[in-house]
Amino acid sequence: MQLARWAYDLAESLLADSLPRRWAHSQRVYSQALTLAPALGEDAELLAAAAIAHDIGYSQAAVDTGQHMIDGARYLRDVVGADPRLCSIVAFHTSSSWEASELGLDDALSEFGPAESELVDAITYCDLTSDPVGDLVDPAERLSEVLERYGPEHVVFRAVSAARPELMARVGRVRRRAEAVMAKLS
Repeated sequence: MQLARWAYDLAESLLADSLPRRWAHSQRVYSQALTLAPALGEDAELLAAAAIAHDIGYSQAAVDTGQHMIDGARYLRDVVGADPRLCSIVAFHTSSSWEASELGLDDALSEFGPAESELVDAITYCDLTSDPVGDLVDPAERLSEVLERYGPEHVVFRAVSAARPELMARVGRVRRRAEAVMAKLS
């Protein structure tokens, strides 16, 4: 868990004091990633690291484009020299592709591609099962909360609205994969 510990310390240093709600959310996303470890095998630690660091792009130290997924990935790549796979998972998490398109940042996002679909599915599941203050939540409720919080004129609202069917499909794929692995283990 060396990579995950390193990412945990980094995320804590960027979020805990200045963005405590974001930090609480990130800690829950991390704990959700740990529950998926049996289904991820050798990629479990990579997902845990991405989960705790997924929102560092909200930190003042990381803001660049204003799209937190890209900003977090760039910070990881350019400032701390993180593994390219870790940067990619952070860059592509949840509704990033739709938001980048809305903002004209497709080229910036492509710096981190191609996305690894199983890991993007997994981090999306972890993100959507964690509410803004770190409590477990149903993914459909989480998406509704995001839409309500941002409102129809905001880029996040438009991106999440467009992405919603695919985001729910990602959640379904992760649940099925985790259930299949647990069934084999029992």
